Amino acid sequence: MAKPRVVVGLSGGVDSSVAAYLLKHSGYEVIGLFMKNWEDDDNDEYCSSRQDLIDATSVADVIGIEIEAVNFAAEYRERVFADFLREYSLGRTPNPDVLCNAEIKFKAFLDHALGLGASTIATGHYARVREFDGQFQLLKALDASKDQSYFLHRLNQAQLARTLFPLGALKKSEVRALAARIGLHNAAKKDSTGICFIGERPFREFLGRYLPTRPGPMRTVEGETVGEHIGLAFYTLGQRKGIGIGGQRGRQDKDGTSLPWFVAGKDMGSNTLLVAQGHDHPALLSESLVADTVSWIAGYAPPAGRYASKTRYRQADSPAVLEVLDETFRLEFDAPQWAATPGQSAVLYQEEVCLGGGVIASTSALQQKPAPLAVLP
Repeated sequence: MAKPRVVVGLSGGVDSSVAAYLLKHSGYEVIGLFMKNWEDDDNDEYCSSRQDLIDATSVADVIGIEIEAVNFAAEYRERVFADFLREYSLGRTPNPDVLCNAEIKFKAFLDHALGLGASTIATGHYARVREFDGQFQLLKALDASKDQSYFLHRLNQAQLARTLFPLGALKKSEVRALAARIGLHNAAKKDSTGICFIGERPFREFLGRYLPTRPGPMRTVEGETVGEHIGLAFYTLGQRKGIGIGGQRGRQDKDGTSLPWFVAGKDMGSNTLLVAQGHDHPALLSESLVADTVSWIAGYAPPAGRYASKTRYRQADSPAVLEVLDETFRLEFDAPQWAATPGQSAVLYQEEVCLGGGVIASTSALQQKPAPLAVLP
């Protein structure tokens, strides 16, 4: 008896292609779905979906499955990009990939797939799902270097119940080798990185198309004015490049080399960018954080206690104590975390199980920063 119909998100990349192949050869009735999520400035130089669609269509032909292209650009602009701009305008650094997964790939895509008569969807994400004690759990991929559960932490029970991750137990090298063995032309295709609608273009240039510049003073956390910024929205905590502080000034290394400068904070009220010199400056380290926009995979918060946490993708798990508040949570870290950034996600784990997380709202620095600056004339 044939397995149920599954719709696979085919992006044109090697991961989703192999995911579709594995499902087809496991007996599923597979339909490929190519999602176009961005239309503004879509060209070959930065973020072309044209070549990706050609690649996805070629893969579908080799595997022997149907493929459909669907345009979710309107939903993406409304549900993801609008939030992206709003967060940046407020001085935070959002993670649109997290929101895209929750709102587009596992909501709009899932709804469309159900309309095609599918019972499940699948993607090329490196993660796993299992049913345990009456609940669906999101697990880390077995290949820790490729695990993408961080980006999937907002998924809920209804979404996980209808989701398959065929690559969760594979290494990337195994995926590429399988793609080459079955004759997929994209076996060696470079992985896409970053946010699709930005691509490889300069980020500041892109953001400047949608948000106005608003220059203001740049000061050290000790209070010294060292320059001028172009607008707080155009900087993020921990940023080193593009700050514009040059010369041999301030703290120096043992060999006399000037230590690099980093963005350490933003004073929105006075439109002041705070900077600190040296990667190990206490102002860049956080002992704790508070997160809002909370989403728990189980549908309810885990009990207070000690868990592993991540405040950015590819970060090693960091032990922390969880305190659950009304609609937020607080994490107290065993070891201070570098550049924990408001707008990014704080995600919790219990061994291999991803519990969910929230958006970093505020952090507590290792060293007390200067009092808030007055509004400048």
